[in-house]
Parts: sequence; C-alpha cells; structure tokens
Amino acid sequence: MHEDSPRPAFGARPGYSPVALTGLAGRVLVKEVNWLGDLVISLPALRAIRAAFATSTITVMVKRELASFFDGMTWVDEVIPYTVGRGLRGLRDRRRIIGKIRDHRFDLAILFPNSFQSALWVMLGGVPRRAGFVADHRRAMLTHRALPAGDALSGHQRGYWLAMIRETMGILPAADAEELKLEVAKPHREKMRAWLNDHRISPGAALIAIAPAAAYGPAKEWPPVRYAALIDFLTEEGGAECVLVGAPAERNLCAQVAATSRTNPIVAAGETNIGELIAMLSLCDGFVGNDSGAMHLAAALAIPTVGIFGSTNPERTGPGGPRAGVIYHRLECSPCLERTCRFGHYNCLREITPAEVARQLVTLGAFRADAH
Repeated sequence: MHEDSPRPAFGARPGYSPVALTGLAGRVLVKEVNWLGDLVISLPALRAIRAAFATSTITVMVKRELASFFDGMTWVDEVIPYTVGRGLRGLRDRRRIIGKIRDHRFDLAILFPNSFQSALWVMLGGVPRRAGFVADHRRAMLTHRALPAGDALSGHQRGYWLAMIRETMGILPAADAEELKLEVAKPHREKMRAWLNDHRISPGAALIAIAPAAAYGPAKEWPPVRYAALIDFLTEEGGAECVLVGAPAERNLCAQVAATSRTNPIVAAGETNIGELIAMLSLCDGFVGNDSGAMHLAAALAIPTVGIFGSTNPERTGPGGPRAGVIYHRLECSPCLERTCRFGHYNCLREITPAEVARQLVTLGAFRADAH
C-alpha cells in the first residue's frame, strides 16, 4: 500500500446514476457480506470488480472470523478483519474501523451489505465515492446508488451483487465472472493433509465430508439421525470414510451424529478456521450438507456436492459449480423460508432418505457404487 502516492481523480461526472469508474480508482475498498455462504455467492461480483479495476489496490473488509476465507486469493491485495463488541467496547471498535478506513485513503468503497452501518463507516472514513444498493435509510450516504430490482431479485442470489455493481458503477462481468470457484492456500492444504493423515482409519477410501448443521434453524437441517444413517450407508455399502465438519459451535451436533453412527466417522468440527476448512474440503472426494456455508464452499471447490434443501429455495441459494446437485422435495408449502415448520412435521426434510442422497453422490462422481 503506497500511502503517500497522490489520489487519482475520478473525472468530471460525479452523478448518481451508473458511472464507469473502472481504471480511475487507485484504492478500492469492498465491504464484504457477513455470512459464509454469502461470501461464496458474492465471489463473481468481487472477481468482476478485480477485473474492472485491474491496476487498483483491492482491499476487502470482513468480519474477523471470516477473514481466512481470502487466504488463497492472491488477487485480493489486502484483507482488513474487524470485530464489533457490545456497549462501550462496540463504540471503540467502530471508531477503530472508521479510523482504519480513513488511514487507507480509499478512493472508492463498494458496499455488498445493505446496512446503514456499512455506509456510515465509509462516509465517516472520508471515502469520496460510495456505491451500493439503496436500503436501510442510507440513500443520502451513497454517491453511486440504485434500487434492487429485476435480476437482482430473481434467479440465483449471485445475480444480486452482480446487478448492484452494474447498476451503480456500470461494471459488467467478464465472460467467466459468474463462475463460482475458490482458491486454496497451500499452507492450509498441507496442514489439513497432515491432520487427516493422523485421523483417518481407511486412508485409501473415498473421503466424504458431512456438514449436518445450518445457522438458520431446524427447517434447514436434515435430522441428525438421518446423517448418522447416511454415514453408515456410505461406509458399509460404499466403502467410504466420512469426516464431520463445522464451526466450533457445531461440534456438539457433529459429535452427536458421530455417536449415533455405527462406523466411527472423524469429527473435525471446531478444528479449523474458514481457510483451513476450505483446504480440508478440497482434499475430500465428496460433500453432503444442508443449505449452509460449508455447502457453498464445497461446490465452489468443484468437488461432488449434494445440498439438502428444506425451507429454502435452491433456485435462489443452491450450490454453484460444475459438480453440484440438490435434494429438494418441493411440497405444497415449499419453500416457506421459515426457521421452523409452521405445521410441525418437517416433511420436506424427513421424506429425504439416506439412499437417495448416496445415489446423488454416486451420480456426481464422488465414488463408484461398486467401490466396496
């Protein structure tokens, strides 16, 4: 970062309609989204920004617990991790964030979240150009703004952020910008390879990652007993080995699934940060999980990925990538987008069988049906 270099001019047209800023900003800040799955889905828009500002410094600001997501992305110049506590600590944290933004002397801030707070930070941080969708009473704080409409609200959610950068700044993605792909940091891969070598019982078997948790609620979670049955089916009938992955808060659920299983799967939940989880998934032969961040990571790594959908809509938030599929029983009440089933039966999830999921894995090429 060359802090003493002069700030480039943006040209004579400041307007509030889409203005082609490409190539005119020396320092670009991208305020990223706050959920792991959304980070993956927003990657096509981030790649389009990188291509549009080819000679600029691209800095990403993201929650500290998500920062290692970018460890393998050498095309991102800098990552600013942050955390915001509660009460007086939260006030001090926000002042530090604004101070850091000011110190970097950014020319342009692009806001992926729709929050008032993100717009306030970059405005108080002195960023002269601020682009984002109009939402949360922040219209006056954006210099390049648009209302989400059309393809931003229909089709897959990746179109939301692609529409935002197009409508606010005139950035059109390159031909392959909608591709969901994810790079792995080599040190993480080597660490996870060693970890798996220490924990695997059947190192020659296909390794299937299982992510039984979902942050949104039980209407997105296939029952733990079904995951245990799937693990037993994959191990006993398919000759595979399974590793349960997830965040530290999800370790108890993963341990419960492992204890219910007969076949002693590996429990890796809570053992990795996000960058290490990406690396571990890259070493797996397949993945099964709910509509969750881990599902999107696996799909973007192009490993055979099966996403199990209940309350949410796979047309909107389904896994991308060339080897991804979904299991979705569209009932009359689906998709309800609720945290809990208003009828109490969760049939959209309970009607999905382990054999059905296993067949999808085989179809996607995770392992052969006659491997065992």
